[in-house]
Amino acid sequence: MSQIRVVVVDDQELVRTGFAMILERAGFAVVGLGADGAEGIALAGSLRPDVVLMDVRMPGTDGIEATRQITALDAPPRVLVLTTFDLDEHVYAAVDAGASGFLLKDVHPDDLAHAVRVVARGEAMLAPALIRRLLERFARPSGSPSVVAISEVSPREGEVARLVARGHSNAEIAAELHLSEATVKTYVSRLLTRLDLRDRVQIAVWAYESGLVRVGDAVPEGLE
Repeated sequence: MSQIRVVVVDDQELVRTGFAMILERAGFAVVGLGADGAEGIALAGSLRPDVVLMDVRMPGTDGIEATRQITALDAPPRVLVLTTFDLDEHVYAAVDAGASGFLLKDVHPDDLAHAVRVVARGEAMLAPALIRRLLERFARPSGSPSVVAISEVSPREGEVARLVARGHSNAEIAAELHLSEATVKTYVSRLLTRLDLRDRVQIAVWAYESGLVRVGDAVPEGLE
C-alpha cells in the first residue's frame, strides 16, 4: 500500500513543522508545507496530495476559503481542518466548505494520525467534543420535513444511517448488523447517492433532521 501523501498548511512555522514531524513519524509522506491558504491551494493543485491538513485562522486567504477552493478541484484531496479555537462557527463553516474532518490542535499525535487515515479513505472525522453541537445546530425538530423522507430509504439503509449518526465505524456497523464491511460500505454509498449527500457527516445530519435519531438518544464519540 502506498504512503498517504499530506500537505500541511499553517501560518506558524513551528506548528506546521511540528505536525509534519508527527505525521512523518507515523509513516505518512509530507509532500508540502504552506504558510497560508493561498499556498495551500497552490500546493493542493500542483502536488495532488491525498489529504491537506488545514489551519483555520491565517492572514490573507483563511483556511475556510482555502478548503472551499481545494474541494472544488477536480479529484480533490480530503481536507482535515485544525484550529486552536473551539468555536461553533468554525465547525459549521468547515463542514459547509467541504472539509472531511475537524480537530482541535491539542489532539493527541496518535489521534491525529488516525484522523488522517480516516479521511484519506473517504470517511469523515470530527473531534468528539464538537459532534453533538454540530448535530444540534443542523438538526430540525423531529417531524419537520426533510429533503428525503425516511420512507424513501430501505429499513436496512435506515439502520446503517442511524449507526453512522451515532458515530459507529464501518467495522462496528458490520458487527452490530451481522454484515460484511464491504456490504456496509455499499449501504453507505447508496445513502450518499440516494440522499444526494457528500459524506458521513451529512448522513448523520440527515438522520437527525429526519427524526431517525434524536438528539439525546446517544452521545456520538466520533464519525469514522
